[in-house]
Amino acid sequence: MDPYSALLPRPRQALSRPGKCLLNAGVAVKVAGSPATEALVRRFVSGLPLPAPGPEGDPANTTQTTWVSVTETDDAPGAYRLEVTESGVDIRAGGFEGAAGALTTLRQLMPVQAWRREWAGDAGGWAVPCGTVADHPAYEWRGAMLDVARHFFPKQTVLRYVDLLAAHRFNRLHLHLSDDQGWRVESRRHPRLHEVGSWRPLTRLGPDGVADGTPHGGYYTLDDLAEISAYARARGITIVPEIDVPGHTSALRAAYPELGRPGQEQAVLDTVWAGGSSISPTRPVVAFLQDVLEEILDVVDTPYVHLGGDECDMRWWADDPAIAAEMAEHGYTDVKQMHGHFLRTLGGFLATRGVRMVVWDEGFVTGGVLPDTIVMAWRGHEVAGRAAASQDVVRTPLFPTYFNFDQSDLPEEPRSEGGPITLRDVADFEPAPSEWPEELRGRVLGGQFQIWTEWVPSERRLDYLAFPRACALAEVLWNGQVDDFADFERRLAVHLERLDAMGVGYRPLAGPHPWQTGGTGVWRRSGPGRIEETKKWVESVSREP
Repeated sequence: MDPYSALLPRPRQALSRPGKCLLNAGVAVKVAGSPATEALVRRFVSGLPLPAPGPEGDPANTTQTTWVSVTETDDAPGAYRLEVTESGVDIRAGGFEGAAGALTTLRQLMPVQAWRREWAGDAGGWAVPCGTVADHPAYEWRGAMLDVARHFFPKQTVLRYVDLLAAHRFNRLHLHLSDDQGWRVESRRHPRLHEVGSWRPLTRLGPDGVADGTPHGGYYTLDDLAEISAYARARGITIVPEIDVPGHTSALRAAYPELGRPGQEQAVLDTVWAGGSSISPTRPVVAFLQDVLEEILDVVDTPYVHLGGDECDMRWWADDPAIAAEMAEHGYTDVKQMHGHFLRTLGGFLATRGVRMVVWDEGFVTGGVLPDTIVMAWRGHEVAGRAAASQDVVRTPLFPTYFNFDQSDLPEEPRSEGGPITLRDVADFEPAPSEWPEELRGRVLGGQFQIWTEWVPSERRLDYLAFPRACALAEVLWNGQVDDFADFERRLAVHLERLDAMGVGYRPLAGPHPWQTGGTGVWRRSGPGRIEETKKWVESVSREP
């Protein structure tokens, strides 16, 4: 198959021509752009699995005159023009992001062996067919969310995930760093957060689940987080850290009980399904969280911080004297107003650091937004449309962007939280619904997929759930839609060979491998009744005011 017709995401224009360009250990690098772009290009070339020079007189030592040349332009961020001739590769890129996208496309034009970590090709180097690609993204926010709170993933897994996202031209990695089941980042100012809140003595899969008796935990040091941020940034991906408040805070309250409801027992939850706990929204708690956010912002190079705001139990707030006093001071009569005030106050603090606040759509509903706050709308089109009337929106609807859901209704599908959400469902997704008026469509920054890890204990399971559905969403967010699903499937079949070369344990299109199935234990799917219950739950939360 012509490599120019097998690119994924599909580019706006791609045309092959006769001839080939040979890239090997002698390729020259020319960059007219920022130091970051020059480092990106040199890292790309040095990172290719190229043949080592042979002994003197070996054909592999023949001096090569081919080059990879990158020139930054004032084109829109992410846009690029890639031209491959027999003499070399010329790229004109809209900034760093355009250069990153162009180099990803260039690698896809090479034989699939170029996606391996070490040289596995002919001694002469990689032969790249000549041609031209001109491309630009439809959406500026092309993201993935990884929940490392319910199940912790070590640093090396996160770095690998960055590589996989970059290979599909995603440019945001949203890390869900805290929840009821674990606190996942070091705090030097408040060390009990990671000393106490980062582990639980056992795990139960559901309120009635059987305890496994195995301690689970882990956290990223601030140095780890700095490394993850730098690694991602060098590959065109921005880290979006999330500290979920004021709900989903059992681990935080286990470490510092005084931040929660007085007299209530505090513990890191051992059941991955529970949620809805809350901390106090008062000034001392805000000051505590500002300390934590400041530590994170000192090491993470990001213009965004996610503050959660979802599924918060506010029922006890009205009975708490300290909360009631602050409500009276502000003239509030409803605890939801305090929820909004709390988020706005923290958002104001972030603004002093030049950082935009991001919230789930519950934060928008309670008024917890500033003019530049980004709303992640997960509860369907209706609340997303209301948010887009005043805020920038990132589309994250449960259907079809929650990739922790089943991928089919096959009986051998391993159990997840609901579903199914199929590859076709993802390909049919419209981030900016066509029925919306243009003023609402224009507020959609893009979208992202979510992997909540209640049922995702390992990297192997993460691969299975993310791919190939992430390939479909990558195309949607890059092009705006999948125009021709049959053509997408044809290109995907080629792309899966690249995933094989990278060692990705994706779900085959025909169904799971025998070792990927649910078997007969707790990982077995529980049938269509559970799926219908999930759909009803989604409909109910989507109707909430």
